[in-house]
Amino acid sequence: MSEAPPLAGLRVVELSSFVAAPLGGMTLAQLGADVIRVDPVGGGPDIDRWPLAPSGRSLYWAGLNKGKRSVTVDLRSPEGRDLVAGLVKECGVVLTNAPPRDGLTYEALREARPDLIHVQLQGRRDGGNAVDYTVNAAMGFPSVTGPSDQATPVNHALPVWDVACGLYLAIGLLAAERHRLRTGEGQRIRVALQDVALATAGNLGYLAEAQFGEARPRLGNSVFGDFGRDFATADGRVMVVTLTPRHWRDLVEATGLGEVTAALERALDADFRRAGDRYAYREALGGVLAPWFASRTCEQVEDGLTGASVLWSRYRGFAEIARDLRAEPLMARLDQPGVGPHLAPGSPLRLGETSPDPCPAPTLGGHTDEVLRDVLSLPPDQIKELRAQGRIGSL
Repeated sequence: MSEAPPLAGLRVVELSSFVAAPLGGMTLAQLGADVIRVDPVGGGPDIDRWPLAPSGRSLYWAGLNKGKRSVTVDLRSPEGRDLVAGLVKECGVVLTNAPPRDGLTYEALREARPDLIHVQLQGRRDGGNAVDYTVNAAMGFPSVTGPSDQATPVNHALPVWDVACGLYLAIGLLAAERHRLRTGEGQRIRVALQDVALATAGNLGYLAEAQFGEARPRLGNSVFGDFGRDFATADGRVMVVTLTPRHWRDLVEATGLGEVTAALERALDADFRRAGDRYAYREALGGVLAPWFASRTCEQVEDGLTGASVLWSRYRGFAEIARDLRAEPLMARLDQPGVGPHLAPGSPLRLGETSPDPCPAPTLGGHTDEVLRDVLSLPPDQIKELRAQGRIGSL
């Protein structure tokens, strides 16, 4: 008999769209929570967000809602909102980034369920709107991203603040649930995208550095504060990073350039065991090392660095990664309704020896009858009438 997942018994109502809140809910679902995503009839604004499967279904939506149950309700009607409020009352936990609606505000929901855990994603702390892309622009990161001679800001492709915020939402919800188990008290938790980005910039030293008058330079693909950069090979490109004296020693030994770099140390009165010196003279060191990489294929680079502690990787594109997914233990075959079979990731959290396969995302509204029957104890005739009135989605 398999052991129950760690969040078995936790039931969460999720009113969400896009990345952060759905990711927070999926993180909980992958740990065993019963996450009930509630959408408007016909789907929320992210139901057809790109990328799309050949069928036209959103791979984005399917990827961020694995393992949940889906309910569709007419949120514009009082009857529909009453259904959702009833779900929240029964479940006691809500995760949302949806705009407040009559009957679904924190205050209204808490009145019906005093020990409510209400976790809300915001754009800004003051309630203003923001998304990952605007927050990133406001936090200074595009000004240090891109080639060193780039004059204009460069955005990155990864919505990192959404991802970080989604994980903060899950952690905050679990902290509140632990608090309720100890005290019986509910909690209201709000997490703002801009606060997550600001906290990260501060925690990593970017803001303190600026306060002390240092302007972080644009470095292209180089690593700030140590020796790390990309090198062209005979058939591609690799990224190489040294973060410790051992990394550096192993790099110069593997490349056979120990004597050359030692001579460079003497000429510059430097000590390349120190990260600061490796960073200060990164251009000279890169010039010394570049011919070694350029004269070898990526496979030969791998052979030359095997057994060394050097941190390195070949640059790959998504298409190449997709061809090699069968070798990744995180990935498993998933037959997603409306999308078809493909390899998809499970949770990256490994609990002991357990690594469960990914569960499909629900079809939109596919659990509406089931949830209304099992959670709200509504009889079939009432569910049928709600559907006839358009208060819940059609089958």
